[in-house]
Amino acid sequence: MIKALCEPVEAPHDTAAYLKFFGCADTGNKTTLKDSEPRRLALYKMTASLLRAYADIANEMDAAGYTDAEAAAILSEVEHFGKVRTEVKLASGDYIDLKMYEPAMRHLIDTYIRAEESEPISAFDNLSLVQLIVERGADAVDALPKGIRESHEAVAETIENNVRKLIIDETPINPKYYETMSELLDALIEQRKQQAIDYKQYLAEIVALTKKINSPASGAAYPVNINTAAKRALYDNLGKDEALAAAIDAAIRKIKKDDWRGNKFKEREVRNAIRANLTDLAQVNFVFDLVRNQHEY
Repeated sequence: MIKALCEPVEAPHDTAAYLKFFGCADTGNKTTLKDSEPRRLALYKMTASLLRAYADIANEMDAAGYTDAEAAAILSEVEHFGKVRTEVKLASGDYIDLKMYEPAMRHLIDTYIRAEESEPISAFDNLSLVQLIVERGADAVDALPKGIRESHEAVAETIENNVRKLIIDETPINPKYYETMSELLDALIEQRKQQAIDYKQYLAEIVALTKKINSPASGAAYPVNINTAAKRALYDNLGKDEALAAAIDAAIRKIKKDDWRGNKFKEREVRNAIRANLTDLAQVNFVFDLVRNQHEY
């Protein structure tokens, strides 16, 4: 099944070819990663089944009738698809989302295949690639699997996919800010593709951009009183009106009840607090959705 899935992968069947086939290479297209998600999920599921099947028989290959050459060939294929799965997960930004499945898979790989491959995984611990970039800067590249690390283009595409995924996930919290960050990422991708900057400069700029995306407070200049994530979201999305953002924030904090989301009456109180400061109904609805996505409220 997994061979059939990967049959269309272009020669020479290297890391770049697999990343392209599974939608990780076209980082300038915002929909490619999402469109190719079913194919990647099929890869993850089939690889897990392959690893379990191999683990069931790994210690009894002779008794099962395999020659030494056949057993070695099967082991090589299992290693190959395990490596492909790891690289695709990291390059697409799927790795952290699926980390709940990692311990069991890691045990099978360490026990029955080879322990060296565990190094790229354990280097991440419970951190995402984005978090590693924030903490280590360009040195985070050293934590990537060898197949990705050996290609500057594969490294760039892996970072861009992970940063893009973070932008998409965080956009509901502050649409205006992350729209700006998305445009900056698009511009940097275009510069890289046009070879307008060298690899070292690209890494420096993508690290700086990643830090801005991960920490909005450091990514833009805010007035002294706009000192929380919720206030920054209101400020950015209300035309940078400091007084209005502060007034709505104060009104919400004064009126909101515990566990107000999903409670019709408590939500109505929050909406009325917003409406007291805004006249346009469409804007009221937009700000209410924005407020509902704020962790602070």
